[in-house]
Amino acid sequence: MDKKLTKSQDKMICGVCGGIAEYFNIDITVVRILWVIFTLMGGCGIIAYIIAAIIMPEA
Repeated sequence: MDKKLTKSQDKMICGVCGGIAEYFNIDITVVRILWVIFTLMGGCGIIAYIIAAIIMPEA
């Protein structure tokens, strides 16, 4: 089975967190909370989200 990291259809902004949650088979809320924590700890989460939204293909 070949899993690919793609944007999710369950999205709030671009589907990046949903795609990551589906890829690692974890709850989407956990990914979103971790993303907020990374953003609040230096702001690198915003840049990472923008890059992931550009790079990740649609599902």
